[in-house]
Amino acid sequence: MKKIGFIGVGVMGKSMVRNLMKNGYELTIYSRTKEKCLDVIEEGAVWCDDIRSCVAGQDVIITMVGYPKDVEEVYFGEGGVIANARKGAYLIDMTTTSPKLSVRIYNEAKRKSVFALDAPVSGGDTGAKNGTLSIMVGGDKEAFDACHQVFETMGTNIVYEGGPGCGQHTKMANQIALSGVVASVCEAIAYGRKVGLDVNTMLASISAGAAGSWQMTNTAPRMLKKDYAPGFFIKHYIKDMNIATEEAEDVGLELPILNEVLRLYERMDAEGLGNLGTQALIKEYEKDEIAASMSELL
Repeated sequence: MKKIGFIGVGVMGKSMVRNLMKNGYELTIYSRTKEKCLDVIEEGAVWCDDIRSCVAGQDVIITMVGYPKDVEEVYFGEGGVIANARKGAYLIDMTTTSPKLSVRIYNEAKRKSVFALDAPVSGGDTGAKNGTLSIMVGGDKEAFDACHQVFETMGTNIVYEGGPGCGQHTKMANQIALSGVVASVCEAIAYGRKVGLDVNTMLASISAGAAGSWQMTNTAPRMLKKDYAPGFFIKHYIKDMNIATEEAEDVGLELPILNEVLRLYERMDAEGLGNLGTQALIKEYEKDEIAASMSELL
């Protein structure tokens, strides 16, 4: 399987396209804005003006878009992926989306003799660039095995999670766990500043112990530098947390930590900060410091 159609060439999708091409795959691509894809087009990806032409005749179709509504738009309808994929093709949705939607895609694809996998990822822009993403896959095991070499070009931790929707459910668990970790890193930094610690020294100390995490090692330095460039958009994390909340409610589960972190991010989004990276949550903890500085000046 060497011919791949890739839909959604954004922050992470672009790096995934590059890694696929580096490993010898022939890529056709489609995205909303061609101008943002000119660099990968120059590197060898073939631009298509619509989904129909992007997926026609391809062995594998990969999608990496934004929201569940985007996934629906891409997969369904006369001009969508399922209607235009060749018989026996493999459809891999790597968007983080609703598990219920992934099951719907799987069932519709099966009726068309097409194989569908839900394969959301974790690792952000850094993982996408380095080809070290964690990939959580749901669908038929035979389809997972058939696509394993494709996954290996983009990730290093590639796990079959179970039937259709299980990849998305695993990603929801990832996003639930992540919410508390990001907030806790922010709170550790805020506390260190308040009590007069050298925060860089403090982080170097606790990162090597039981409190250490990927977020503390990779995201905390960006917080300190006030580098809020999106490896993962706040607005997209809000989408993920809302899906997780809905799925938890369906099974009668309350997630108080997730709901509180969601509230903080929604407040930032309401202030026009949704296009910043998730590490910008530290700004919520700096508000008191800013207010205190202003009152001293007054």
